[in-house]
Amino acid sequence: MYRQIIDQVLGGIAAGKLCPGDQLPTVRQLAVDLAINPNTVVRAYRELEFREVLATQQGTGTFLTDKKPPVDELERRRRIGQLCGELLSRAGAEGITLPEIIEQLTELQSESERRT
Repeated sequence: MYRQIIDQVLGGIAAGKLCPGDQLPTVRQLAVDLAINPNTVVRAYRELEFREVLATQQGTGTFLTDKKPPVDELERRRRIGQLCGELLSRAGAEGITLPEIIEQLTELQSESERRT
């Protein structure tokens, strides 16, 4: 679960939904919102602080820094694998096959290339 918190924060930064200076929920509040143990949130926040993505100011809160998260190739491959696994799982539940997904992705790529 702590990995999901980290992924959500990093994904929010990458998508521009989270910006430097934005305040994150307190450990307690996020734990209540997600119905998880506060230690899980602490672990995620600590890892993000170690990566210098977050800074905690005692009595004020936890904020995003202006430092860009480093791109770790191993982490990138893990996230790609996770996304692909989720895509295949959801597609399978809809009866969509891998060849159909590949065909659609190829068409989308071609459309994108024509626009540029």
